[in-house]
Amino acid sequence: MKRILVVEDEASIRDMIALNLRLHGMEAVEADSAERALELLADGAPCDAALLDVMLPGMNGFSLCEEIRKKDDAIGIIIVSAKGQENDKIRGLSIGADDYITKPFSVSELIARLDALCRRVNRATAEETGHLESGEFVLDESSRTFSKNGQPIDLTQVEFQIMELFFENVGVALEREKILKGVWGENYFGDVKIVDVNIRRLRMKIEDEPSNPKHILTVWGYGYRWN
Repeated sequence: MKRILVVEDEASIRDMIALNLRLHGMEAVEADSAERALELLADGAPCDAALLDVMLPGMNGFSLCEEIRKKDDAIGIIIVSAKGQENDKIRGLSIGADDYITKPFSVSELIARLDALCRRVNRATAEETGHLESGEFVLDESSRTFSKNGQPIDLTQVEFQIMELFFENVGVALEREKILKGVWGENYFGDVKIVDVNIRRLRMKIEDEPSNPKHILTVWGYGYRWN
């Protein structure tokens, strides 16, 4: 059973989300604040995914996302924003969220996004064999680790899957839409810009000079190429 952390301070919304998760065969772990969410994550069984409202009392959803990512690269994270502003979405993705959804949202869209996110996480943590090498980089599929010149680099599961796609297509220009479908799935509801945000995040982690990348190259008007 998928275990979903729901962090929402409005009880009526939290109850509605939790009820629908349970109706769809998921376990809902409820928290009315970021502080309570961190307590539950520390004391309970691991969660497959987390749904984080931005506007929370005390610590906000962005800070909570950062705190969760410091401890867990595997959990799927969806940021919930009432504002629907582009900078909110980009900020959430930049600090480690895998997806975002804007209030008001339909239950069917939320469940579809959570299902897709959990499938990605489960696929990413499934047992694999062997490892892939490209120059000074090594991607080990059995341990789900990534390193540069022998030094480990922490990647989220989404970032790891993007790197898998690159390593399987070295020197090939990949359309943004192909990366989106390959990592987020055929039925993803969101914007292709989520690819660009994750690429920027990856460059910050693996490039010596992120502003002048040597490995993840932009193919203008098309997508990206791994060099």
